[in-house]
Formats: sequence, structure tokens, C-alpha cells
Amino acid sequence: MEHIVIIGNGISGITAARHIRKCSDHRITVISGESDYFFSRTALMYVYMGHMKWDHLKPYEDWFWEKNRIELKKAWVEKINFEKKELIFSLGEPLKYDKLVIATGSVYNKFGWEGQDLKGVQGLVTKQDLIELEENTAHTKKAVIVGGGLIGVEMAEMLRTRKIEVTFLVREQAFWNNILPLPEAKMISKHIRSHGVDLRHNVEPDKILSDENGRVKAVTTKDGEEIECQLVGLCAGVKPNIDFLKDSNLETDRGILVNEYLETNIPDVYSIGDCAQQRTAVGLRNPVEAVWYTGRIMGETLAQTLTGTRTAYQPGNWFNSAKFFDIEYQTYGWVWPVPKAKEQHFHWQHESGLKAITISYNSESREFLGINTFGIRMRQEIFDLWLNENRKIDHVLANLKLANFDPEFYDRHEKEIFKSFKNNLQEA
Repeated sequence: MEHIVIIGNGISGITAARHIRKCSDHRITVISGESDYFFSRTALMYVYMGHMKWDHLKPYEDWFWEKNRIELKKAWVEKINFEKKELIFSLGEPLKYDKLVIATGSVYNKFGWEGQDLKGVQGLVTKQDLIELEENTAHTKKAVIVGGGLIGVEMAEMLRTRKIEVTFLVREQAFWNNILPLPEAKMISKHIRSHGVDLRHNVEPDKILSDENGRVKAVTTKDGEEIECQLVGLCAGVKPNIDFLKDSNLETDRGILVNEYLETNIPDVYSIGDCAQQRTAVGLRNPVEAVWYTGRIMGETLAQTLTGTRTAYQPGNWFNSAKFFDIEYQTYGWVWPVPKAKEQHFHWQHESGLKAITISYNSESREFLGINTFGIRMRQEIFDLWLNENRKIDHVLANLKLANFDPEFYDRHEKEIFKSFKNNLQEA
């Protein structure tokens, strides 16, 4: 019986542990310094907003782990001795392993701004970050958020529920315009502003200023403006949490380099989730993907390898989802912010400004490439099927209501979408 040790109790590490247990009697130890038990990271914001309590974030009862013989150890790994197959902790005795899975997730980016380590300057990734946010906002009246990503908009929504004034600095010309086509990005920008957020485009921070107590008092922009605040949210993306490995023999780049079997350059050492980087990117995907469902798939895949069935990582068609205040967003396939060669976009937006779709297709073959939806819930399995079958744009438009969770939407707007598409083609 082997001892499999997993560093990290996020979705990747816990999925691996669960599936290893389903398929084997190996000894399993999961290590995390962040929390005693696995919790739903995507729901952290709802604790701050008062919609949930801490205990509500745990998908499994506390007895689940002992019953399934998954040992939990709360500790921070300081160093790994790969030759001795041994973990060294910040406190306590070392731990031996036979197989090691590194699933340490992400940390928020810092870009070297002056004052980025002041009190009241923080990101929002971990449970500790949320506890820190509670402390930092106890007497906060004004906040500045830097970086126009998903974590930034979550933090803006959280702070607004406590009536904190929010200035949101985004270097793009519209919100998330490095991911979303411009019409969508502008729609989301307008929606964010409608919630009382002072969203500013084409603005970058220069310095974070300190008061006499070492706490943030303002942010200056590269345009020379000074914005008063008692909190700065660093929300310009995340990076793999691998600093503790920097002096080791493990090969890293942005993340821990793995092959298609999630194996590192060191025998019996694997990496999954946000901290892993594919040596060869899968299709058009980024080599590092900080996405919940890919972490889950990696955990399931590696569990097969560790229990005797060597299995390659296959994430399938790209999809993702998010929420911008009241607007739910989903994407399936590929819709690039600036269309690539032979890629054409059809964009439709409802007059309310709360619903929209953008469909991407090949202008020559008319093959459906992807779709972005806003305020409209779509069925992932339908789009997955159409992408696998290389369906044409005409088929997709003719059958959109099959993919919709809300038939009421199509009772009201389906004809409008068809008409808009035909007009779009004629104008093109």
C-alpha cells in the first residue's frame, strides 16, 4: 500500500483524493495550511455579503474524511526534499511520501507598485484574504480596486453591499476587453457603473500612498490623479502558488511543468490545478488555467493514473461561467475579443442592456466556433455536442431554444435574433 500525499485541499486535490479512494486502498494524506476542511472557494464572497456562513461552504460533513480514510493535516509546507521523498513543514516533524501531488493553487498578482505591501492593500483568493478583508473594511469608506478581472468585479459587488465607495481602475478601454469582444465589454462596463461603481477605463495605478501609520491613504494614477481610499484591492489576475519550490530541482516556468499525464520531471511527483502548467498547451487553451472545472478534471484524471490506469488529461471543449453583479455570463468554444482570420462575430443585445449573445463562426465554412451569453442560461451539453459535431452557424441559430434553460426568453426574442442575424449578413 502506497502513501499518496496531496499538498492543497482545493477542488483539484480533494477530487484526486476522493477518486483515489474510490479506486484503491492507498493511504491518502491531504495537507493544507489554509483551512481544516475543503470549502467552496467560489462562494467566499457570499460569506462577506452575509448570504452564507463559513460552515455553509463545506460540501462534505466533517465525518466524511475519517469515514473515507482520507487523512487531513493542517500545516504549511516550507520545503520538499525530493531525493528523500520528504516534506518539511514550517512547524512539526517531516512527512514521508511514496507519490506526491502538488495542488497548491494560485495567489494574487503583485506588479511591483510602490506601497503594494502597506496595511489595507490586499487581494482576494484565500480564506485568509477574506478574513483580512473583514478587518480592513471595518472602518473603510472608500476603496480602489485595481485590475478588471472576475475577482475585481466580485470584490466591487462585495464592497458595495456595505455602502463602501468603490473606484475601479481598468487599463483596457472597457471591462475585461482582453477577454470579451468590445460590444460585450462595454455592456458590462455600463452595468457595473449602474451599481454605483466609479469604473474608470484606460487608467493604471502609479503608486499606493501611506499615512503616518503605514496604512494606505490614497492611490495615484499614471495620469497624476490622487484617489483617496482606505483599501486597495489587488485584483489584476492570479499566478501559480509555487514560490516554495523555487530552489528545488522541480522544473517550473509560470507554473509547475507537467506532461499530458500531469507528471513532472521528477518521478512520482505530479501537479494539478491552478499551479500546473502544460508543457504542450491543449488545443487553444492557455498552458496555465485557473478554472474550477479543469482543476476537477485534472484531479479525476490523475486519480486514474495513481491507481493503475495511466490516463492523459483531456479537458474537452472550452467553457466557463461568471457573474457580473446581476448578469450571468457563459462561454462555450472560442469567441476571441478581436476576431482571428476567417472568424466572424454575430452580436445581438437586448434593449434592456442585461441580455446579449455573441456567436463566433468561420466566415468561409460557416462552422460554429463558440458563443458568449449574458443574462441567458444555456445548456453546456448541447453546445459541447454541436462543437464536437462541427455544426454550422445556421443549425445553431435554428436550434438555440434547445440549449436554453429559460424558454420564456425565446418566446419573446427568438425572432428578433434571427432577424438581426439576417440583417447582419446583408450588411456584411
